[in-house]
Amino acid sequence: MSDLQVSFRPELRDPVLVAAFRGWNDGGQGASLAAGYLAKVWEAERFAEIDAEDFYDFQATRPMVTLEAGETRKLEWPDNGFFHARVPGSRRDAVILIGTEPNLRWRTFAGLVLGLAQDLGVQRIVTFGSLLADVPHTRPAPVTAAATDAQMVEELGLEPSRYEGPTGIVGVLLDAARKASIPSLSLWAAVPHYVSLAPSPRAALALVNRFGELLHLDIDTDDLETASDEYSEQVSEAVSTDADTAAYVEELERRVDLLSEEEDLPSGDTLAAELTRFLRERDEQEEQDEGPDGPAS
Repeated sequence: MSDLQVSFRPELRDPVLVAAFRGWNDGGQGASLAAGYLAKVWEAERFAEIDAEDFYDFQATRPMVTLEAGETRKLEWPDNGFFHARVPGSRRDAVILIGTEPNLRWRTFAGLVLGLAQDLGVQRIVTFGSLLADVPHTRPAPVTAAATDAQMVEELGLEPSRYEGPTGIVGVLLDAARKASIPSLSLWAAVPHYVSLAPSPRAALALVNRFGELLHLDIDTDDLETASDEYSEQVSEAVSTDADTAAYVEELERRVDLLSEEEDLPSGDTLAAELTRFLRERDEQEEQDEGPDGPAS
């Protein structure tokens, strides 16, 4: 039996693959929440999955037992499901991979994902990630975007990835995409480290918004915005019960607001360029006013 099980092959238009994995790449579940939200709002249909048997150490990533109707026991294995959807208001379709970071055979796993992507004619790959950071829950989650493809960097106005250090399955998948010459993009949202165990719809909202902005997609985020507001209120209530934590959050807010103010200030190079442009335009206007025979009367 193949590790990749495809129920049917959907017909897709200029598809983009969105991938998110639970685990190391998913602080506060921001990435998996974002991908799951896209699947929900676009009414995506499952069409393929990667079998868990050869990719997990089940002592590290254990299957879960649940009850159905309070009686029947059901065993749930680590899941990696592929969904397809039409993107409303767009001429492209989406393939959404929502999975769990594997423990074993990462290169083989990434090869299965890339093989299916190529078979479906995927033109672009976008991965979601979320990481714990010193950010307050009361402000929009910051999102960093990076790409290794020079054309995509220029097209979207991004910075090339300069990260060095440990990586997860997201990094392995992006490297495989680069070798397969499929343009790929990585989006990472920051999650407050002091609420790392709570799912963060605020991080998911930031990822979805940035994804829509970069790919020029109009995505309905009403439900995610409501969940984000409720999340902020609940965390604020919990934080208010501890004076030290409340003071720490206030300090984080102050830092964020200060950085925002500094970013709004034009740089010295910008001011110099604007001054040069102003002086040039003024000289040109004066020459037009004077005309060939001297100043106009």
